[in-house]
Amino acid sequence: MTANAQARADPDALYRQREEAGRATEAAEIWAARLARGQDFEAAWKLARAYYWIGTQGPEAGRRAALERGLAAGDQAAKITPTRPEGHFWLAANMGALAESFGAMQGLKYRGRIKDALERALAIDPAWQQGSADRALGWWYHRVPGLFGGSESSAETHLRQALTYNQVSTATLYFLGEVLLERDKRTEARTMLQRVIDAPLDPDWTPEDQDFKKKAAARLATLGGR
Repeated sequence: MTANAQARADPDALYRQREEAGRATEAAEIWAARLARGQDFEAAWKLARAYYWIGTQGPEAGRRAALERGLAAGDQAAKITPTRPEGHFWLAANMGALAESFGAMQGLKYRGRIKDALERALAIDPAWQQGSADRALGWWYHRVPGLFGGSESSAETHLRQALTYNQVSTATLYFLGEVLLERDKRTEARTMLQRVIDAPLDPDWTPEDQDFKKKAAARLATLGGR
């Protein structure tokens, strides 16, 4: 087998090239085939992660179906190995993307399940993936209306905790900047958004980092003076 063929058969290598059209889908197909052969925890959670990418960054027409598949894969991973955070987290991520992208009814449908899944991931390993459960819970508290459990103070608390695991996480810094704006802490919010722009690229999360840098620059541009 040539080196190129080997790379094309390695779903992890394909997923690292997820910015290239079709690569994440190729990776997902391999993980889906592995999962179909048995209760493969790694294949299940990585499939959920791949579908999350496809459902948020892929062709518009296929996004909802991808997120629904990601939800199913995350749920399967959480059931195969409930003592690991990956399944719970990517289950929540796919539900969250559905809730944010496809209307209020989706938000109401998944609101409680998202929080439950993230709290399970947090209880298992708070430091996992640079505090991702705290970060996602912070965003949950920010996005959910107060009538249904949302809280800007809780959002800020979770995001500041997530920041303790990685001070240069573009996702955490960006989300915290948005929450601080909502809390009328404009000066600190601007600082957080500038930190997103200044943060180094993480080799494992470069596409996501670049996306948050663009969002932070656009957000800063709307703020004007202090």
